[in-house]
Amino acid sequence: MHALSNSLSFDHPTEVNVWLRQLATTAVSAVHPDTLLSAGQLPPRPSGRTVVIGAGKAAAAMAAAFERTWADAYDDADLSGLVVTRYGHGAECRHIEVLEASHPMPDELGEKAAQRMLDSVAGLTGNDLVVALISGGGSALMTLPAPGLTLQQKQAINKTLLRCGAPIREINTVRRHLSRVKGGRLAVAAHPARVITYLISDVPGDDPALIASGPTIPDATTPMDALEILERYSIDIPEAVRRHLLSDDTAPKPHSPEFGLDRTIIQARAFDALRAAEASANLAGVAVRVLGDDLEGEARELGAEHATMALKLQKDLKEPLLILSGGETSVTVSGEGRGGRNVEYLLGAISVLQGASNIHALAIDTDGIDGSEDNAGAIFGPNDWSRVQALKLDPASYLARNDAYSFFEALDGLIITGPTRTNVNDFRAILVLPKSM
Repeated sequence: MHALSNSLSFDHPTEVNVWLRQLATTAVSAVHPDTLLSAGQLPPRPSGRTVVIGAGKAAAAMAAAFERTWADAYDDADLSGLVVTRYGHGAECRHIEVLEASHPMPDELGEKAAQRMLDSVAGLTGNDLVVALISGGGSALMTLPAPGLTLQQKQAINKTLLRCGAPIREINTVRRHLSRVKGGRLAVAAHPARVITYLISDVPGDDPALIASGPTIPDATTPMDALEILERYSIDIPEAVRRHLLSDDTAPKPHSPEFGLDRTIIQARAFDALRAAEASANLAGVAVRVLGDDLEGEARELGAEHATMALKLQKDLKEPLLILSGGETSVTVSGEGRGGRNVEYLLGAISVLQGASNIHALAIDTDGIDGSEDNAGAIFGPNDWSRVQALKLDPASYLARNDAYSFFEALDGLIITGPTRTNVNDFRAILVLPKSM
């Protein structure tokens, strides 16, 4: 990882481009599992077994970091267990098995991983400890349908939810009520063992019950909430799913005694990434305005809104200003193009900025994968507009096809990092320079 320069020259667009990319690297580094866990955060070593379970895009890196810290604190790594992460997001562990499965569409390997985790916590006693390592993406990666439901039914519903523009809190409400492990059910299965959950949050508001649909966290929503969401978005509901939602009352309640000794620790969130970027920008002499770490809404609309804000602020600007935001936007998919919410956000911004001078913008997903493509996001500067015109790229038509990936690919503006093995969702940065610079 590269430190940001404190002698940035704003006269050179290429240097500004590099600086923004380094700023994003700084933000991601601040929330990587390697930097998060200390010996003081470990629970006491139990007299019985220590079983590690986990799911999410950061799960493998969290497992490797936990193993190292546990060994340093207790002289050895007397651990067992398994975690599941997205294909390509694995990390090397000595005692914790790392499995890989599909995301965002669940597959059979994710189903098998969830079943194995459920089996691994069965029959534990009060002398045992369960350590849950949970991060964003875990909901799709750890898919075990409720009794009477099939993986194919969950896949179909999941696909439609992801394309209809529903916010993550609603998507995960449905997922929890169609699952045998989500909504605290995995923790109940481990009872009477104590469960310590370490979380890397990817959800606006950092509600533990929403992160990976809360396999170890009790859920306050109801099956009827899930049914209402499906009906509101006109999603086809198989009869078995409808019957399940109308009759199921198995979700653990928030004050159930099974959770009495459990503990939850949020290790990192979007706020931490934004603050790291803000501190680095301040060192470079750049003022910062943080719009929030929990912004939601349609990606292209938020991009247009932020671009409009940047243009208004630039009118009276005397010094460089960096606009930062995080959260998780949505994309209502109506076309068949390639894209993700961060490139769609940026293309929405470009539709407003067009050839505006001295405004640079970057948007990435901190896990390194924007949607289901190979890029983390994209970057755009004022000099790129002439290339847009030369290549006859029409932002509106690319938005209509949900094809922002192809737009930025043509401009060589895609940011490709590969998996970062962490995940606090979107990181967006707009650098606004005075017109006179």
